[in-house]
Amino acid sequence: MRRIYVKCIICPIGCDITVTLGENKVLSIEGNECPRGLEYARNEILNPRRYLMTVVRVRNGDLPVVSVKSSKPIPKKLIKRAMMEIAKIEVKAPIRIGDIIIKNLLGLDVNIIATREVKKIDKKSYS
Repeated sequence: MRRIYVKCIICPIGCDITVTLGENKVLSIEGNECPRGLEYARNEILNPRRYLMTVVRVRNGDLPVVSVKSSKPIPKKLIKRAMMEIAKIEVKAPIRIGDIIIKNLLGLDVNIIATREVKKIDKKSYS
């Protein structure tokens, strides 16, 4: 039996939660002040997930990159692999907020979505 301490980040209270584990299962969760903290602690121990926010290179845009985020949290253990896949991508401008930049990242049923607009550069204006 072992105890793991987790700081809940779901709401501003920031509960200090103690999770007691025994043979790869949760025996008890204490210290949460709401049901959301209970769920957060269980997930954080058994299957931690995070939203992924980064940038993707843009060709012919008024900005060199566009900010993106995952449509859902992904397993924490896959973040490095996901970042390596995203780093391979370059998109063409124009890009609108909400455009899907990568569909079904790593087969996780998670899309990578643009969070900013990038306008296409009219190359004639730079001549």
